[in-house]
Amino acid sequence: MDSATVCEHLRVERSGGTGRLTLDRPASLNALTLPMIRTMRAALDAWATDDDLHVVLIDSASPRAFCAGGDIRAVYESARTGDGRTQAFWTEQYGLDVKIARYEKPIVVIMSGIVMGGGVGLSAHARHRVVDETTKLAMPEVGIGLIPDVGGTWLLSRTPGKLGTYLALTGTTVGAADAIAMDLAEHFVANARVNELITAFMTESPRTDKEIHAVIGRFASSPGDALSLHQRVLIDTAFGRSTVEEIVAALQADGSPFARETSELLESRSPTSLKLTLRALAEARTLDSLEACLRLEFRVMSHRLADFDVREGVRAAVIDKDRKPAWQPAHLADVSLASLDAYFASLGSAELGL
Repeated sequence: MDSATVCEHLRVERSGGTGRLTLDRPASLNALTLPMIRTMRAALDAWATDDDLHVVLIDSASPRAFCAGGDIRAVYESARTGDGRTQAFWTEQYGLDVKIARYEKPIVVIMSGIVMGGGVGLSAHARHRVVDETTKLAMPEVGIGLIPDVGGTWLLSRTPGKLGTYLALTGTTVGAADAIAMDLAEHFVANARVNELITAFMTESPRTDKEIHAVIGRFASSPGDALSLHQRVLIDTAFGRSTVEEIVAALQADGSPFARETSELLESRSPTSLKLTLRALAEARTLDSLEACLRLEFRVMSHRLADFDVREGVRAAVIDKDRKPAWQPAHLADVSLASLDAYFASLGSAELGL
């Protein structure tokens, strides 16, 4: 490398015409911190006006995870105290996601290992997205009382058929082939060849999208069949229903092992989050930009943060790890559609500005 900078949990490097951002917080599966977000943003801002910089590569130093999202424990503390720190974090995180989506130069993201929540925001909005057989992608927010954010409503409301609705409501984890089928990734490169691919980018510094596709193409191969491919008819039929209750009923009526497993997943999630997510996806389909969807998500997430379900969801998943959240309300029938309106109400002066 002709230059390298090390900062806490993020390596910033430059080799010829390639800039590289490497997440390096392995003990926390590269969960994002505010300094990481700000350092990434500063590097992208500097490189945007550098005529000798042609392509940006984002990857992880850990084989276990690209990025498992934000710091959930910090969300728990902020929800408990109401200190506003989580909203401030989301404001800068969402701004980085937009920067990646709108970046003036090609960004290539290597999505190896766990890619969840905020990790999807860092990767799925980029122009070039590479997955491998270790990729484990999910938007699991309904399992902690929230909704898919970081532009998840934009991405998941625009996947083929109802695959995005399935991913959003179940919070299930999918592999490389499904990520590609859902338009959340673009290329498959076997994990054994990922380092070769990175070396090629760092030494060749391709300039155009055509050149980038050619470099990736030298290492790319087939990801195999997506698991969702075999269940596509059921997913599209069941998750095309207009209410969560109807989705559950359609799965239960089908009765296949996949349908039963999926129905059980839904029944384990926060009933309020399920209904908020389905409505947010419907509204996202009417919006014309990622920024508009992020503003919608910020509004819902900010209102939701004060609710019992968020504290309970994080407690069960991360604090006590008993995996037995006691949601309030506990049943879908107890969450009226009218009760959702408040979550979509304006935040006034606290609205997200992008």
